[in-house]
Amino acid sequence: MTLRTETDTAAGVAVVTLDRPHRHNAIDAPTARELAAAWREFRFDDRVRAIVLTGAGDRAFCTGVDRATDVPQPDSPFSADDPLLTIGPKANDLWKPVIAAVRGMACGGAFYLLGEAEFVVADETATFFDPHTTYGMVSAYESVYLAQRMPPGDVARLALLGSAERMSARRALETGLVSEVTPPGEALAAALRCARTIAGYPAAAVQGTVRAVWAATEAARAHAFAQAPHLIALGNLPPAGQAELFAARTPGGYRVR
Repeated sequence: MTLRTETDTAAGVAVVTLDRPHRHNAIDAPTARELAAAWREFRFDDRVRAIVLTGAGDRAFCTGVDRATDVPQPDSPFSADDPLLTIGPKANDLWKPVIAAVRGMACGGAFYLLGEAEFVVADETATFFDPHTTYGMVSAYESVYLAQRMPPGDVARLALLGSAERMSARRALETGLVSEVTPPGEALAAALRCARTIAGYPAAAVQGTVRAVWAATEAARAHAFAQAPHLIALGNLPPAGQAELFAARTPGGYRVR
């Protein structure tokens, strides 16, 4: 198992932990399947009224898709097999509130999860970045999710500067990506306090509010997502070119997306 779930039935709160700290909690194919299954199961579990999402260890919340398990893409701008499009709660029709607790790195494909959380709590060690352009890839879905939370200029800076840019937790608070910054190691506790409060309210009112907030940006996001496969197909370097950039710029490491 690459996902750990713990439920406090008395409080009505579940904690979902990405449990691959040896890979900076990068998402491989089993983790993607487990995330989708977990969100769908929560739909039917009346004991859970709010959820906190976090990552194991202190180095990273999530570094996106694990490139060792990349899914082959069809050679067409009209279809895409993006392994991360189904990992979020909203993609799985879950309207119970999800709060993300971030410690360490959150980058690339992590924004698929942060973008479908109601809000984000980060500790002072958190850093946010998007390395796509560094390795010859289009930041499409990630930028769309970020644009729902942040001013366009801040999204552009984060996406275009690639791995050269590290947005601090404090700056993320200023831009709206993060709603609270805590001392190191305290993001999970702060997120749990919020989740317990929300879980104490009538569930139907809470879920209706989650759905209403999502509806405010849903049409724009769907329209932007429709453009993403074309932009990726047009703008991505071929895999060999990406690999060459990766080898030159991250010796001894592994790519995050």
